[in-house]
Amino acid sequence: MLYYLFEYLEKQYQFPGASVFQFITFRAALAIILSLLFSTIFGKKIINYLQRQQVGESVRDLGLEGQVEKAGTPTMGGIIIILATLIPVILLAKLDNIYVIMLIVTTLWMGLVGFTDDYIKVFKNDKGGLSGKFKVMGQVGLGVFVGAIMYFHPGITIKEEIPQDQQITVSITESSKADFKPEEKSTKTTIPFVKNNEFDYTDLVSWISPEASKYAWLVFIPIVIFIVTAVSNGANLTDGIDGLAAGTSAIIVFTLAIFAWVSGNIVFSEYLNIMFIPRLGEMVVFIAAFVGALIGFLWYNTYPAQVFMGDTGSLTIGGVIAVIAIAIRKELLIPLLCGIFFAETLSVMLQVSWFKYTRKKFGEGRRIFKMSPLHHHYQKGGYHESKIVTRFWIVGILLALLTIVTLKLR
Repeated sequence: MLYYLFEYLEKQYQFPGASVFQFITFRAALAIILSLLFSTIFGKKIINYLQRQQVGESVRDLGLEGQVEKAGTPTMGGIIIILATLIPVILLAKLDNIYVIMLIVTTLWMGLVGFTDDYIKVFKNDKGGLSGKFKVMGQVGLGVFVGAIMYFHPGITIKEEIPQDQQITVSITESSKADFKPEEKSTKTTIPFVKNNEFDYTDLVSWISPEASKYAWLVFIPIVIFIVTAVSNGANLTDGIDGLAAGTSAIIVFTLAIFAWVSGNIVFSEYLNIMFIPRLGEMVVFIAAFVGALIGFLWYNTYPAQVFMGDTGSLTIGGVIAVIAIAIRKELLIPLLCGIFFAETLSVMLQVSWFKYTRKKFGEGRRIFKMSPLHHHYQKGGYHESKIVTRFWIVGILLALLTIVTLKLR
């Protein structure tokens, strides 16, 4: 809204300073400040409201230190993250940008799924919450929406560099534009650590026949559904101790902001020899607001937590991260960048599979970990949760640095 207001003031009245709103970097910086202020200042008011409504967490006694004391702590705190993200975005972003629209829909969609789950747990006294099949239906629905938009929407395109022997440089000032082909629809993505690191999902069906390429969406959309479901569930499993999910997610999202910025900037994408994605840069405003919201939420969520994000927050976080990664064509980096989510999910899968296998073979179930997800394993080992969270953050930072290195290391 403010973007359009200042654009009008600049064009009609040459209003001093109005042109600064044309710069993504300025609006992104303003977005992170506004979201941080909202989540810290108004976050406390939301927490107090949740307490008055008795929206407290019901805790199962799993024998973990300090667990029983957390009973009654306000949950549904993901509302803080959602509001602190969307308000700056509505004020500062170009709302007609397809990437921004896609992320706003993702936030509201997954927020609604998570809110429904938390509502059933709290107000219906059903610890199971929303049925698993309905959660999956929500995730699948979002995956279909995002996959269809990415594949069919005419505003989602890429530009590729023209090979050196085909370049025609018109002038020095226009050389960066001349070095790129016109915009084109594409299902290409990036393979990390590989030279000539682009992969086209169309290749998965084009080997059948050239005409099969037009049906690549039958492969692309299910892949998007899998990514959205996997990452949102990974974030949900990670949200088990104070500050873990929010802090880890802030690191991941900040890293994705770097990728979005360079991929959406023709100069940096040319310098780094990476895929240039027109109109993607506007997404940095949304990502900046999201980072600020997560950091502000941490003010109240670090040990001892004054509020829990609940599924309202964790499912939203996972969905947004997945959609950002898909939009910037870096979804194959998710196992590395979201390594904490991946490890938490893998620990649950291994634990459940091994327990079922040993129970069938030996008559009694055996465990690989003392408890899953992984953070509970370390809690059972006697580590304080604040130490576990800090060390997971450090690992997350290392994974983020390795991810950024892939921009040049191939």
